[in-house]
Amino acid sequence: MSRLSRRRFLRAAGAGAVAGLAGCSAPTRRNCRPGPGAIDTPAQALPTAIFRQNLDRQGVEAAATVPDAVRVDWRLPGVNTGKHTAAKSSPVPSPTGDVLVAGDNGEIRSVRPTGSVRWAAETYPSKWGIHGTPVVANGAAYVGAYDGALYAFDVETGERLWCANLGDAIGSSPAYHDGTVYVAVEYAAPSGAFFGVDAVTGETVWESRRPTDQPHSSVAIDRDADRLVVGANDGVLYCYRYPDLEFAWSFPTGAPIKGPIATYDGAAFFGSWDHIVYRLALEDGAVDWRFEAGDKVMSGASVDPRTGTVYAGSHDTNLYALDATTGAKRWAFGTGGWLIGCPTVTAEHVLVGSYDTNVYAVDRERGTETWRVANVGWVTSTPLVHDGAIYYAERATPERAGAAYRLVSGE
Repeated sequence: MSRLSRRRFLRAAGAGAVAGLAGCSAPTRRNCRPGPGAIDTPAQALPTAIFRQNLDRQGVEAAATVPDAVRVDWRLPGVNTGKHTAAKSSPVPSPTGDVLVAGDNGEIRSVRPTGSVRWAAETYPSKWGIHGTPVVANGAAYVGAYDGALYAFDVETGERLWCANLGDAIGSSPAYHDGTVYVAVEYAAPSGAFFGVDAVTGETVWESRRPTDQPHSSVAIDRDADRLVVGANDGVLYCYRYPDLEFAWSFPTGAPIKGPIATYDGAAFFGSWDHIVYRLALEDGAVDWRFEAGDKVMSGASVDPRTGTVYAGSHDTNLYALDATTGAKRWAFGTGGWLIGCPTVTAEHVLVGSYDTNVYAVDRERGTETWRVANVGWVTSTPLVHDGAIYYAERATPERAGAAYRLVSGE
């Protein structure tokens, strides 16, 4: 794909580059127009920052370390206000040195390490705002919202660069590769679709209508195996060849696949509401192993290539460590509530939030608790370790809106 400048894409967008799709049920919204800003940045091959650290969505920050004790540095209120039980958006780093925090109030904010807000940008008002986590590339933050649109915001200023109306809702976290943003889209029927959108113009460059029931899962792109995979509420994992995007195979589970997919060693790892964590061969969808948890698995699996370990949470309140090759359980760490958000693996720990309102640091080898931090709301976002601090967000309770947090060393 050619390397296009931001000025070129704004000229294209201003000429009507944001196009509707025949057969889409969502109306054309007045907010789906380009903004006035321009940054002369070429389209890059790989994202600057992405949910779960890489295109494989492995959820590993191998060089990051976590202190043996932490304290709350600041709390940013009003990030999440809704009652929807899906996992909340997770913070990602920005090239500005800030952290981008999106919330179900429909806003995305660029937050300085001090806790002050550099800018805040709004999506079209919708019942559930933003649940997906932005992907950052080309000096822009790309994020979908429950208004059904995919947005591009300038990371320096928060200006809206373009807005592509794709469906009725977007709850998944976009991926970015070689100038294309990939995102799953939901329709009210219920049905779904999967799109590739030009990151420069906002135009749709590829579309698949195979997902049949409101895909909330986030896509993984495995460039070693030449595969792209995404799950859906219909309980099916869909696999496409990459980069030609020809359909390869599908695998049905017994219940919805809500969480993101992770890939490693020629396989896809994911959980389903049928209580099972799966390893499937990316080549043909064959089942390598199944691990049965005690309840739904909504959390996305993290895969640590250093030790060949898979970490996944469950509604049964446990965080599991599984052998990536065999699926054998290495340990289980119990919390007091559902684990809906994804774990983050660091140099020595696994970080995970729980419905018991705590965020935990668990020794990744032994499965023992190093520390926990109590919060006001249920912690369903995925923790981010960045520049020596830990960032995450909680969801709202009936009594109080959810907030974003920054933890620093308490020693």
